[in-house]
Amino acid sequence: MRPSFFKDLSIPAVAAPMFLISCPKLVIECCKNGVVGTLPALNQKTTEGFEEWIIEIKEALSKYEIETGKNTAPFGVNLIVHPTNPRVMPDLQICIKHKVPIVITSLGAVSDLVDAVHSYGGLVFHDIIKRRHAEKATEAGVDGLILVAAGAGGHGGTINPMALINEVKTFFNKTILLSGCISNGNDIASALQMGADLAYMGTRFINVNESMADKSYQKMIMDSKAEDIIYTAAVSGVNASFLRPSLEAMGITEDLWKKTKKIDFGSELDHAKEEAKAWKTIWSAGQGVTSISDIKPVGELISQLKVEFEKALSKQKENYKYFF
Repeated sequence: MRPSFFKDLSIPAVAAPMFLISCPKLVIECCKNGVVGTLPALNQKTTEGFEEWIIEIKEALSKYEIETGKNTAPFGVNLIVHPTNPRVMPDLQICIKHKVPIVITSLGAVSDLVDAVHSYGGLVFHDIIKRRHAEKATEAGVDGLILVAAGAGGHGGTINPMALINEVKTFFNKTILLSGCISNGNDIASALQMGADLAYMGTRFINVNESMADKSYQKMIMDSKAEDIIYTAAVSGVNASFLRPSLEAMGITEDLWKKTKKIDFGSELDHAKEEAKAWKTIWSAGQGVTSISDIKPVGELISQLKVEFEKALSKQKENYKYFF
């Protein structure tokens, strides 16, 4: 099911909220160019700072709409809904106060949170990697499911995207977003062919001028291929995909990749500090790195994605016209 904001998009895509990468500048440029821009609340060190970011985004988008007469894509915020994140409620209150259009939840689907966002007309999308998580989120009343399939960056899953979409569609009839190895316009078209409503893109948006990524990080993405992505829980206790060279640079060798440790976002340190400690120099990316070879402004990237997307649809129609 397509969300109501679909008409304001230039391509059916969301720039995923990336820890230590996404920032207001990136979000604003995405929304101006017709892609949903998002960021994690925990990319700001405090709830007060998070609110300042929300105000900055809202003001910039409002100004753009007034000056151009064009609608922007909506923006979203990612909240980590986990007992060890002490900021979830304060940050949620900021989302409610400023009526954040889209709230993306991770590590927990809670009906009370969904109801709170619905109270002002917002939407809740929840990321999942398996059926059980999807069923719980469905029960909580979420508006969309983000299917984090095999090959995705960050806390990705291991299930093939075709299988995951088909399974989820047996019981969920709202918006489906697909994540995993989506780096160009052809990939976006493929995601829609598989049954997704929106493509959920992370790694591709690390390599833009407006991201907070270190230049060495961006270069490593350009130099890497799919086989350089290591899926391991050795970094923070939760399975995630990381760039092999960054693991090796920190002394995490192949012998250590299979090790795990209990999830712990910190009793003494808050979630942001604990995660930043693990992720600051060990860089995450998805297998989609294999088709990323440049760094460019967000506007230029989205224009390129749009051309590729339209070309992919036209080519498919032409190549298979005898079947219609």
